[in-house]
Amino acid sequence: MSDCCTPKGYRQIFSEKNARKEARRYRRMGLDGTSRRIFDVIKMRGVEGRTLLEVGGGIGAIEIELLKVGVAKAVNVELTPTYESAAGELLGEAGLVDRVQRRVMDFAESGTEVESADVVIMNRVICCYPDMPKLAGAAAQHARDVLVMSFPNDRLWTRLGLMIANLGFRVIGMQFQVFMHSPNLILAEVEQHGFTRRLNERGLLWQVAALERNA
Repeated sequence: MSDCCTPKGYRQIFSEKNARKEARRYRRMGLDGTSRRIFDVIKMRGVEGRTLLEVGGGIGAIEIELLKVGVAKAVNVELTPTYESAAGELLGEAGLVDRVQRRVMDFAESGTEVESADVVIMNRVICCYPDMPKLAGAAAQHARDVLVMSFPNDRLWTRLGLMIANLGFRVIGMQFQVFMHSPNLILAEVEQHGFTRRLNERGLLWQVAALERNA
């Protein structure tokens, strides 16, 4: 991990306060638009009895919704411990504590410590990690069937927005940066691991892509 993003920086931007705020919003309104799209894409493929791995799932909202419709079990890997309290409360409320394992580690460095799953999700995660090929490659290696991702699309206003956000982080001394990784390079990295694109939707801000492992 580069000097631009430190454990302290990640904990500041993905704080316990923000986790509680996300949990309150989810209780009131359910999944946000991008998360709902990811949920729909996976559900349409059939989820009964399947296993799920989500990298950087935060409070675990997508996992909870997929477990409700048939996913057998899920693993969430988080870089910081700041989401664990809020996520645990939501799992308790949904009665799903026994079907989710939450782990705190750098997924790109996890190797075989994390088991593969039928479905892997990375929702708004790649843009928060400096080494895109390493992270995307690790996700592909852990996906037995499908990898679904969202990341910033390559539009002028997206680039400007990220530039302004990063300038703000530097001004206030926050050790964090958002990365505008090329969507084409992200997809190409996954395809190098034996995947084919099945969905590639370029939304206003977020691009949602689903790739399937070749037979």
